[in-house]
Amino acid sequence: MSELHLATKSSPIPGTTRDRLGRPLRDLRISVTDRCNFRCVYCMPKEVFGKDYQFLERKALLSFEEITRLARLFKAHGIEKIRLTGGEPLVRRNIEQLIAMLAAIPGLDLTLTTNGSLLQKKARALKDAGLKRITVSLDSLDDAVFMRMNDVDFPVARVLEGIDAAAAAGLGPVKINMVVKRGLNEDSILPMARLFRERGHILRFIEYMDVGHTNGWRMDDVVSAREIVDIISAEMPLEPVDANYRGEVAERWRYRDGQGEIGVIASVTQAFCRDCTRARISTEGKLYTCLFATGGHDLRELLRGGADDARIHAAIDAIWVQRSDRYSEIRAAQTVKLEKIEMSYIGG
Repeated sequence: MSELHLATKSSPIPGTTRDRLGRPLRDLRISVTDRCNFRCVYCMPKEVFGKDYQFLERKALLSFEEITRLARLFKAHGIEKIRLTGGEPLVRRNIEQLIAMLAAIPGLDLTLTTNGSLLQKKARALKDAGLKRITVSLDSLDDAVFMRMNDVDFPVARVLEGIDAAAAAGLGPVKINMVVKRGLNEDSILPMARLFRERGHILRFIEYMDVGHTNGWRMDDVVSAREIVDIISAEMPLEPVDANYRGEVAERWRYRDGQGEIGVIASVTQAFCRDCTRARISTEGKLYTCLFATGGHDLRELLRGGADDARIHAAIDAIWVQRSDRYSEIRAAQTVKLEKIEMSYIGG
C-alpha cells in the first residue's frame, strides 16, 4: 500500500515510533546512488549489471536537499544514526556537500559504508565535512581472491591505502566488513583477523545472505558465524562481549588478551529480526522496512508533490507502525525465491 493512502490529514506528535513487534525506529540507511565501480559477485554480479545495464537517471535520484529534509523528519521519529550507502556512495558527485548538510542536524550519528576504492582521495574531505565514522567493505587480503570477488581487477593495496587514509583523517577506528562465502574466501578469515587486530580496527564478518534475487544464493555457501568464531579462536582465543545497544547487528567477540575485538553478523543462522530497528531509503526515495523487502513506499512522490512536514510525518508513522517484517526468522524455500530488492539498490 502506498504511503499516500496511509498518510492522514493530522500529524502525529513526533517521537519514538514503534512497529507491531514493539521495535523502535532508530537507524536509517540512505542509498545515495545505485551505481558502483565494483561488480561483487554477491551484490552486483556482472552478468546482471553489465555494461548495458540501465541505472537511474540523475533526475530520479533524491537531491541533497530532499535527503536532508527526510533526515530531519526521521530524526523526529527517533532516528539516532544515519548511514550513507549505495551502490558506492563515494561515486555520488559532491558527496561531501551532503555530509556537511546532514552533519548540521544536532544529535545525529553520521556514518558511511564504502568499498574503499576512492577513500584515499576523499578521506580528509569527508572528515572535514562532518563524517564521524566509516566502514569499509573488504573481503580478502589475497589479490587473486579479492579481484575475483570484486570482478573488476581492483587490488587490495589500494583499499588498504584508503583505510590508512581514513584512520589518519580521524575516521577511525575504521570498521571493516568481510562477507564470507564458502569455496571463495573462507581461507582469508585468519589473515584478515590477524592484520586488523594488529592495526587496531574492528573486523566484522558477515554471513553470505540471500539479498535480492541475482546472486545465486545457496545455504551451502554460507560459512556460519559459529564456524568463523571457532576458526579465529583456535589461534587467537575469543570471548563474547555484550552488545553496545539494542538492535546492534554484530555479535561482539573480544580477544582474551585484550588486543581488540571482532564482530559477526549472522542474519542467516542466528536471525536478529526481533531487535531490528533499521529502515532504508533507496536512491530514488522509496522507504523499505526490511533488507529483504519485496516493495517500498514512495516518499519522493510526497516530497515533490508539495506535501508539508506534517503529512510526511504522518506517512512515516503509518508505515512504521504497520511494520511486521522478520524475514530472517521465517526464512524458508518459498521466501528465498521471492524477488527481493537488490542490496545494491537499498544498501546493506
